[in-house]
Amino acid sequence: MKELKKLFDNNRAWIAQKCEKDPSFFQNLSESQEPKYLWIGCSDSRVPANEIVGLGAGELFVHRNIGNLFLHTDINCLSVLEYAIDFLKIKHVILCGHYGCGGIQAAMEEQKQGVVDHWLRCVRDVYARNKEDLEAIKDLNKRSDRLVELNVKQQVLNICHTPIVQGAWARKQSLWVHGWVYDMQTGVLKDMDLCFSSINHVENIYRIN
Repeated sequence: MKELKKLFDNNRAWIAQKCEKDPSFFQNLSESQEPKYLWIGCSDSRVPANEIVGLGAGELFVHRNIGNLFLHTDINCLSVLEYAIDFLKIKHVILCGHYGCGGIQAAMEEQKQGVVDHWLRCVRDVYARNKEDLEAIKDLNKRSDRLVELNVKQQVLNICHTPIVQGAWARKQSLWVHGWVYDMQTGVLKDMDLCFSSINHVENIYRIN
């Protein structure tokens, strides 16, 4: 298909560009990866993880899904987290949401979306727990942005509640879990001042190590 041919042409141009700068780029890249960061973000095509933080191939381990969720029942995300922490020895887990998130907006709507409704149930739980504060915000876009922030906080806590993260802390592995939000309108990353680095940051009921 002509539409897909463009992608292969782009691939060849990208290879040429990389090899011009460094003839051994692909050989070196194929030998190993040693990223220091795990990025858990939204699948939105407007939020390219590597580009946002200016990192190249091999520097950022990435997992993305609708709404940048981390669910204790999601074996996919759990496997990524375990591999990143136990095998790659990454030092920072970054949970990044973004303003204008379609998943967050869908969770606020009282209409059927399909299978994604099951996935977004936890976002609706976050909304329900913060309903009074959220509904005091009359502007729906600003309300959505606030839910984005609250969702980031909840997902960061979900990560810290895992035996994977707590196990790393128990064996004194250096590991920080962060919560950020990306503003698509400006390109700016916002640090939500959510940074956890030890079991002391976890409520007793969630401590499992």
